[in-house]
Order: sequence, then C-alpha cells, then structure tokens
Amino acid sequence: MGPKDTFFRSVDMSLIQLYIANENGREVVRALGELGQVQFKDLNQDTNALRRTFTGEISRLDNVERQLRYFRSQLDKASILIPTLSEYSDTMADNLTLEIDELAEHIGCLEQQISFLNDTYETIMQRVLELTEWRWVLLEAGRYFDHAHGPREEIRQSLNNNETPSLHDVEQQAGLGNDTLGQRGFQAMSIGIIAGVIPRVRMGLLQRILWRTLRGNLYMNQSDIPEPIIDPTSNEEILKNVFIILGHGKDIMVRIRSISKSLGASLYSFDKDCRLRMRRMHDVSIRRNDVRNVVQKIKFKLHAKLTQVAPALAAWVTIIKKEKAIYGTLNEFSYDQARSIHVAEAWCPTSSLPLIKTTLGDINGRAGVTVPTIVNQIWTNKTPPTFVRTNKFTKCFQTIVDAYGIPKYSESNPGLYMVVTFPFIFAVMFGDFGHGALITMVATVLIYWETKLGSTKLEEMIEMAFLGRYIMLMMGLFSMYTGLIYCDIFSRSFTIFQSQWKWPDNIRQGQTVKASLRDGYRFPFGVDWNWHDAENTLLFTNSLKMKMSILIGWAHMTYALCLQYANARHFQCKADILGNFIPQMIFFQSIFGYLAFAIIYKWSIDWECRGQSPPSLLNMLISYFLSPGEVQEQLYPGQAVVQVILLLLAVTQIPIMLLFKPFYLRWEYNRATTSMSRTASGRPPPAAANQTGRLTSLALQSSRFAQPRESRLPFRWKLKLARIYSAAWTWSGGWDMGRAAVVARYYCSRVPIRATGCIARGGHIVLAMALYAYRNQTRIAR
Repeated sequence: MGPKDTFFRSVDMSLIQLYIANENGREVVRALGELGQVQFKDLNQDTNALRRTFTGEISRLDNVERQLRYFRSQLDKASILIPTLSEYSDTMADNLTLEIDELAEHIGCLEQQISFLNDTYETIMQRVLELTEWRWVLLEAGRYFDHAHGPREEIRQSLNNNETPSLHDVEQQAGLGNDTLGQRGFQAMSIGIIAGVIPRVRMGLLQRILWRTLRGNLYMNQSDIPEPIIDPTSNEEILKNVFIILGHGKDIMVRIRSISKSLGASLYSFDKDCRLRMRRMHDVSIRRNDVRNVVQKIKFKLHAKLTQVAPALAAWVTIIKKEKAIYGTLNEFSYDQARSIHVAEAWCPTSSLPLIKTTLGDINGRAGVTVPTIVNQIWTNKTPPTFVRTNKFTKCFQTIVDAYGIPKYSESNPGLYMVVTFPFIFAVMFGDFGHGALITMVATVLIYWETKLGSTKLEEMIEMAFLGRYIMLMMGLFSMYTGLIYCDIFSRSFTIFQSQWKWPDNIRQGQTVKASLRDGYRFPFGVDWNWHDAENTLLFTNSLKMKMSILIGWAHMTYALCLQYANARHFQCKADILGNFIPQMIFFQSIFGYLAFAIIYKWSIDWECRGQSPPSLLNMLISYFLSPGEVQEQLYPGQAVVQVILLLLAVTQIPIMLLFKPFYLRWEYNRATTSMSRTASGRPPPAAANQTGRLTSLALQSSRFAQPRESRLPFRWKLKLARIYSAAWTWSGGWDMGRAAVVARYYCSRVPIRATGCIARGGHIVLAMALYAYRNQTRIAR
C-alpha cells in the first residue's frame, strides 16, 4: 500500500492538544506557522466573531493594512518602484518584527505626514489647474472679442423680433474692434456671457444638450487648449476645450450654468474691457508662477517621504499579514481565564510530532516562561484533513488534482500517476517533435532562472507559465517522444531511418503507383515517413491514432479501477470490493477489454498470408450488442461463443453494481440495530466485552439483579415503602448510589408503562424505587 509520508497516500495525521501560556501565545503560533506542519481547529465556532478575545487587535491591524495600501497607491501614483522583499536581508525584517506596536505607530505617523503633504499638493495643484484654465479663458475671450477670429460655431439664431436687434448684429458690432460699442450693445439687450473649460470628450454633448434645452437661443464659440492639463487627483493628462456662450435673459443664463456644471465644466469670470482683461491675465500669470514654485517644493518633500517608505513597504506588508494571521489563529483557541492559558487543538503529521515538540521547547527556552507549552496527543475517531507532501516538481500536478477534487484522508493520491499520464496524453494529442522541443526549451529557461523569477513580480501570463514550468517540461519531453513516433517536426516529416517502403522507378507525373516493402527490412521506430506522401495517409494515420487512443484509455481506466481496489483494501471495505471493484472490472473488461484485445490481435495477424481482408472492428462491436452470437467476419475461431459469454457477464454485473452495496449496508445496519436493541432490553453483552465499568460489574454480580422477581404488592404500596426505605437508608448513611442505579435500570424495565410515567416525574422517586427494588429482592419478596 505504499510507505508512510509518501506521494502515494496522504500523510498520517494526529490530533494534538496544546496548553499555551498567555504571554507566550504569539511566539508559539508564529513558530508553528513558520514550521507549516499544523492546522488548528476552531474551538469557538459558537462565539460571534466580534466577541472573540483578539478582535480589537485584528481591527487595529486592518487599519494598518489600510495605511499600507494607501502608501502603495501613492507610490504607484508617483511612479516609484517598490522593491520586492527578497532584495532586502532577513535581518531587516527581524528588526521590524521586534515590536509590532512601535511599527504600527511609525506607520501611522508616516501616513499623517504623507497624507498632509498629498492633500496640500493636490489642493495647490488644483489651484494651479484653475489658474491655468482661467488664463486660457482670458486668452480665448480676448481673441474673440478683440480680433473676432478663431474657430467659431453658430448653433442657431432666433429672437427675430423686429423691435429688438438680433444677437448676430450685436456680435458684428463686437467684432468691429469698437469694444465700447459692443459693451453697450450687450448691456442694452441684457445679454449674458458665460465662459469656462470642459473636457474635450464632453464638448459635443454640451452643445447638443444646450441646443435642445434652450431651442437654439444662444451663441457658442469653442476652441481647443493645445497642451494637456494634468488632473491633480488621478495625475492623468486630460484634453480640454475653452467655450464662450452668449445668451439672452437671466433664466437662460441660469440654465446654461447649471447644465455646464453638471457636465463637469469649470466656469470663470472675465472682463469685457480689453485693458482690464490684460491686467487680469497678467495677475493670473504671476500668481500661477508663484503657486507652481510652491508645488515643486511640496512635491519634492512628498517624493522624499515616499522614497523613504518604498524600500520597507514589502517587509511591512508581510509582517502585518503574519501578525493578523497570528491573532486570527489565537481567536480559534479556548482561553482559560482562571489559569491564563490558551487551549488549542490542531491536526499535524504524526511524523512531525518530534519536530513540533522540539520547536516548542526552543521557544520556551528563549522566552524563559514559567509555564511551558504542553503538547498532548489525542486519540479520536474523527476524520483528519488530507495533507499530501509535495515539492516544487509535484506541487503543480497536485494543484490540478485538487482543482477537481481533494482525495479523502488516507486515500490513494492520483497526483502520483498524473505526473506521467497528464503530459503523456497531451503529447499523444500534440505529437510534434519541433514544437515539443520549443516547449522544452522555454520550460528549461524558466527552471534555470526559477530563483530569480520566483522573487520577481511577473505579468499574469508569464506567472502562469512559471508556476507550470515543470508541467511544460514534461509535456515538451513527451511531445518530442510522440513526435518521433509520428515522424513529425513542425508538421513536416523527417527522415531518421531508411524507409521500409520503396517506390517503382520511372514514375510518370499524375500516375498512381503502389509502394512495395523492402525484403528483410522493417522501419525500426514509429511511423514510416513515406506514409506522409501517400494518398491514403489520412486513412492509415487516423485509424492508428484512434486505436492507440482506445488502448491508452483502456489502460488508464484499468489502473484507475485497480486504485479503487487498493483504497477498498486499505479501508477494509468488503462492500466496495464485492459491490464495486469486481463487477465494474468484469463489466469493463467484458466490453472495452475485449475491444483492446481485438485491436492487438488484429495488428498481430498477417492477413495477406491468410488470403483474406481484415475484419472491421466497428461492425464487430455493433453486432456484439445488437446481434449476439452472429459473426459476419470472423476474427478468430470460436468468436461467437466468446462474445455471448462476455456479453452475459457484462449484463449480469449491472444489478450487482446497483443493488449489492445498498443491501449489504442495510444488512450491516440491521445487524447493528439488533445488537443495540438486545443490549437495551436488559440482556447484557458477553462478559469479555464488559469489564471496564463499575456499573456493569455490579450488574453481573448476582443473578437476582439480572433477573429481579416481580413483587405481588400493588404499585402504590411500592411507592410508600420506597419512600420509607429511602429515608431510612439516607439517614443511616448506607446509600449505595452505584448499586441503586444498577438496580433501578433493571427494575424500571419490569415496571408497567403507567408506573414508568409516574416515576419520571421526579428524580427522588426513581432513586426511591431503586432502593425499594433492592429491599424487595431481599425481604418483601421472601
């Protein structure tokens, strides 16, 4: 059945109980976690998660994790590279773990500083953005009103009242260069002007909404800002446009402002007077330059703080995750407040018990605690968890097995066989020497640099290939092997050996000829490369690959059934052997085993020497089920009789597979129920099996107790006398509780139903009846 602690079966597990001092709990859990050989049980499943002992510490560590995520987001925003943990020595990590409280306080201070600098930076950058946008608004408004050029879009003209000049006339007056005349025209008609900046992707949407909402009663001019504007929040470059809208009436202007702001536009004021605009633009430029200088200084300080955080971030994340896992494990322990100890239960490999005890002894020696950690092994009938020891080669194969289903405890592990079957079946399908060589080279490179690549953050696709590097290696090697069998390299044939077929000489173009075998020579390995040039190559290769697939599948399923027998033998389950393995093996071999035999037998016969064509196995299999006993093309002598016998065997196994195990389990259940009912009815089991308890030995001391005689007194007199004797024996100190309990057990089985209900009303009556029964056997019945 395989040796212990191998890849063939899961490791033998033991349930242990640990008594850990309160002051030593973190160190013990940390050491056992680093050891990786223990799975703790949750002893507080009925306790709410918020009411457990270390919920406060976990909440505090959750806050520290949030702070570390904030650091990572700021480092990504600033495009600062975060080194991996392997680039720093373990000494640094050990120093950081000396005091978790100091680390949490240090991280909190850093968060306050970085958050303050970041908020200040974003606030000032927002001011820079506003001043930049305001500057572009003033610039474009000046071009529009002073020079009347630049990209312009007229959406619609309205207000065709003859008494009131149109907006087009006013615009023409404003574009004549007479700024004062344009101002008077706007004031006379109560025309408002709104200017602002909006992202370019929303410019068209703003135009359509304003037109449909205001029915075209506005003029709009818009132009592109040539340089992108950086968003201080996301640090992304955004393309924006400047727009100027002219509208008539206060209500229309209010609606224009509301719609523009709802689409993310920023509105800015400007003066219609040219000299005031120039002065305002000059002030905005000076303020913008001053603020940008301040931003550069704050950005330098923020970058310095983030550069200080970056080297230790990976170590901090690892430490906090470990501490959080430690407190989460401690929450699964039962805490004894009276003795200030933690009581824990855990599963571990039996072979690792000495290592666990040695590790705990080292911790006790280093910590100098007065109460050492005690480890007790508990014997239990609970099913242990499945633990399969793996290494870097077998881990990837075991992961595939676990994805489909984890074997139960002590069951045969299919991962052992999958190391060969998975890449080999892939290679049977793939089957190309050249492509297999490429896969092998890629896998070899990944394995050669696995130490360096394992400590580097890889892309998703590369990481997937790296985790399956040993699977790729095996698939590449098997693909090269099957490529040699198929004689394929990059979908082309290649000549390793001389062909066993020879073509006739002087072949004319377009002529169909047949190849002939060379005398005394056969192709030594795989498929002859001359088959790739033949017209019937598909018929030959497809037939070959189909039959090979049947043989491989038959072998695969046969050894899987053998594993079922190994498991049933290991668990000593006769029902699985008699009801599953034997009938399934007979059924499977009667059909598919016979087909595999027919394929090999057909290959081994020289049908040309026999002077007959080879029979069709497909027709044979169809007639095997539909026409038992009839053989159209005989494969071997006595074929009809053999097929009828095998078909009968297969049919007879069907009810056995469906009915044997349920009836067998029911028979075992009825037998166990009968045994329990006999025990409950007052007939004790054999004495050899009942030597462990005092009550049982008392029950077997005298035949009078095993078969008590029924008293002739009425039941009410029994109760009265029982109370009297109970009081007397209690006062005299002669009460034998164990003897009375045994007597009560056998006596109550002889009391009528109405008496049993009466006795159940009070515990003192039961005890009194027990004493009375004892006295009744010795005096009253006499």
